[in-house]
Amino acid sequence: MSAFTELVQARRSAMNFVEGVTIPRGELEEMFSLARLAPSSNNLQHTHYKVISDPALKEQIRKAANGQYKVHTASAVILVLGDKHAYKQAPDIYSGLRLLGAMSQEEYDETITSINDAYEGKEAFQRDEAIRNASLSAMQFMLIAKDKGWDTCPMIGFDPAAIAEVLALPDHLVPALMITIGQDNKHKIRPRGYRKPVHEFVEFL
Repeated sequence: MSAFTELVQARRSAMNFVEGVTIPRGELEEMFSLARLAPSSNNLQHTHYKVISDPALKEQIRKAANGQYKVHTASAVILVLGDKHAYKQAPDIYSGLRLLGAMSQEEYDETITSINDAYEGKEAFQRDEAIRNASLSAMQFMLIAKDKGWDTCPMIGFDPAAIAEVLALPDHLVPALMITIGQDNKHKIRPRGYRKPVHEFVEFL
């Protein structure tokens, strides 16, 4: 069995964490440095993270998350945001390739025009893309965290408007999900839930 297979099998959603455990900032930065390699549409890198470890602010987040206890015990709460305006960063993102000669001026212009045409004025698509791509990054982050010895739990049980107010989020950043992270309180771990067999959710055509 490969190390990656073992990692996937070992990752569980932690329902409660050991209180008082601190994750060094440098270690979090290392995890995010790897998470930035996750795929994103047109390499627009829609994801923005807010890491909340301040106890008082964490309790405000907990209130907006229906009082869930794991928010209180987690070492940090990570808000995963998707940027609806990520497409506006395309000129900066692609300029490096143009300057290196890996992309001609014509290719650069065509790429920027194509991206703008896909996103501009399409609010629903911008929002869908923000959430889709943020979710891809979040999953990669959770696997990286597990590889570093940390446990996580993805959460959508929160009031997005309340979270936006607490963190003074600009309108273009959409809360996709939250991730609680810390050291799993092992003595409270539950058996893994039922998983459908492959033939129930995969069709080969």
